[in-house]
Amino acid sequence: MAEHKHGSMDTSEQEKTFNGFIRLTIWGAGISIGILVFLALVNA
Repeated sequence: MAEHKHGSMDTSEQEKTFNGFIRLTIWGAGISIGILVFLALVNA
């Protein structure tokens, strides 16, 4: 079995995927909040 060296793995793809997920989540939350505010103003 090969020896594992802690910290030697290239994680650039995982970091890009995680950053994309966070960006998408923030945009989704912002759009959802915007829609809720719009609906509250229209129905008031």
